[in-house]
Amino acid sequence: MPNPVFALLPLLFALSPQQKTTAPAPATPALTVIPVAAARMVNPITPTTESQAHAKNVYGIDCAMCHGAKGDGKGDPGIISDMSLTMMDFTNPDTLKNRTDGELFYIIKNGQGKMPGEDRAKDDEIWNLVVYLRSMSKK
Repeated sequence: MPNPVFALLPLLFALSPQQKTTAPAPATPALTVIPVAAARMVNPITPTTESQAHAKNVYGIDCAMCHGAKGDGKGDPGIISDMSLTMMDFTNPDTLKNRTDGELFYIIKNGQGKMPGEDRAKDDEIWNLVVYLRSMSKK
């Protein structure tokens, strides 16, 4: 005759508290480490009315959806919420005051965190975007 204790073992395991396993939280993209040489780059362009109009257009197409049309960080609420983004306010002079033009160029070109890099733009277009971003806090 089988031992009744062994017959109850599966029941005991089924009723015993199980350790709950939770899926790990999604990793937050690390901030980009900007090489020193890139941070020291000096903006080589002299902006013109035309180049800044082009930069404004590029910003409107590629950047405004997240950063806001005015650069105030109030982009599309759906995108910002879905991607759990915290946006900077470029209209605030303090936002970019500790960033060099080289750092901004590097971030725009290569991306940062969840922001993809602007790999389709030519370097002079990116430098003009840097000037355009800085102009947002001067209005």
